[in-house]
Amino acid sequence: MLCKRYGADMKLALIRQRYAQDGGAERFVARAIEALRGESFALTLVTREWTQGQGFAVLSCDPFYLGRTWRDWSFARCVCRRLAEKRFDLVQSHERVSCCDVYRAGDGVHREWLVQLARARGSLGRLGLRLNPYHRYTMRAERRLFESPQLKAVICNSRMVRDEILGYFRIDTGKLHVIYSGVDVSAYHPDLKRHRAEVRARYGIPEQVPLFLFVGSGFERKGVATLVEAMALLPQDAHALIVGRDKHIARFVQRANRLGLDKRILFLGRQADVKPFYGAADALVLPTLYDPFPNVALEAMAAGLPLVTSHKSGAAELLVEGKNGFVCDALDRVALAGHMAALCEPQTASRMGGAARELGQSLSDEKMKQRMMALYHDLVGTVQSSTSVSA
Repeated sequence: MLCKRYGADMKLALIRQRYAQDGGAERFVARAIEALRGESFALTLVTREWTQGQGFAVLSCDPFYLGRTWRDWSFARCVCRRLAEKRFDLVQSHERVSCCDVYRAGDGVHREWLVQLARARGSLGRLGLRLNPYHRYTMRAERRLFESPQLKAVICNSRMVRDEILGYFRIDTGKLHVIYSGVDVSAYHPDLKRHRAEVRARYGIPEQVPLFLFVGSGFERKGVATLVEAMALLPQDAHALIVGRDKHIARFVQRANRLGLDKRILFLGRQADVKPFYGAADALVLPTLYDPFPNVALEAMAAGLPLVTSHKSGAAELLVEGKNGFVCDALDRVALAGHMAALCEPQTASRMGGAARELGQSLSDEKMKQRMMALYHDLVGTVQSSTSVSA
């Protein structure tokens, strides 16, 4: 056990502002908590709101706010004040809070996200990004975090994120650790294809036609507009299912309708269980503008689906072009359509899906836990050494 050798439980605080059931970062927090149970950790979750979970204490930080800039600033201020009142051996944050020892950069680098978002916006949209106080606050908070002397380690969920942090901030390379997220390879498995006929029948999609799946919320960032435009270039029998939330979903539905795709692209909204949709599809398509490492990519590959994604998706660095997936620019609808057309061939999709499953199996929850625990071992040793010296 990790802390038994020190004769006492280690006190670990995990910071996450809110838990949303379908959020990728929140699922990582839940998995981290599961990984730490039974390892002689005394866990405390520092949060505004956590809707489920057990086996840990909760330290509430829920100050009043108006707007997202005040929301993030007030939460960070409250967290640092509360942590100063209590003693923890390690503080791991999933928010841009400078008073932490470990930070998981699950949201990537905000500066880089703005660079990519500006590519998709017009001149007025780019001006709005520069003037937006939330973006200015977040960039300042990011610099304080990454250049804080208290920071001992950064968990990067892709090499892409690690390299971006090194490019934007003054930080010791040794603090950056690439640990890919894990996936439950028993739950996300090619056996999900047993749902193929039922799901397709439910939505009137013939069993033998090519079916592409998109899963994600925040359609602008995830590239739904490019996917819709690419679909217009594909054979008439190709279909797509869009699973996820967006407050402007009507805009994307209207775009699909204008292109005559109302029967071939179905917007299904958020689904409580996405696994049957992985079983029904032939490939996952995620032409995201910026995504440090999407969990849905792991889930789809573990389920035996080839992945089509963008250069600014952390998952792209694991793909072998034409073997288990394809990669293109997030705004290149022609290239995207070309990759999707290749996967309209059943034999190609099946062959690449088998290779994707092999990759997914190499990124299991258990392997993520092993990497996390190895990092904690190193950090605990550093904490204990520092304590001994100071004593």
